[in-house]
Amino acid sequence: MEQFSLCPRVEKGMQILSKRWAILIIYQLLSGPQRFCTMESALPISGRLLSERLKELELEGIVHREVYPETPVRIEYSLTEKGHALEPVVRAMETWSSAWIELDNEAKKA
Repeated sequence: MEQFSLCPRVEKGMQILSKRWAILIIYQLLSGPQRFCTMESALPISGRLLSERLKELELEGIVHREVYPETPVRIEYSLTEKGHALEPVVRAMETWSSAWIELDNEAKKA
């Protein structure tokens, strides 16, 4: 059977952004460069999965990894220009969610 795609670029974009936690990592980095431990404590995600997603986003040119040659070595993650270009998309999702998504009592407590 032949594969059909309406728009290969939209499909590729959805593949990148629909991976679990990708949008929340981008959302976290919208506030500026952060160290791995800061993101790990802010997101309900394992360190292994966070590391995997950061590497994938870095390969896609969305996240930049900066290694500072200090002792101990300091590594910071930030959004690239391509990553910052996603801000309107992420903010629109935030606005839509605020208007249309109801949280259950457990989520409201968190």
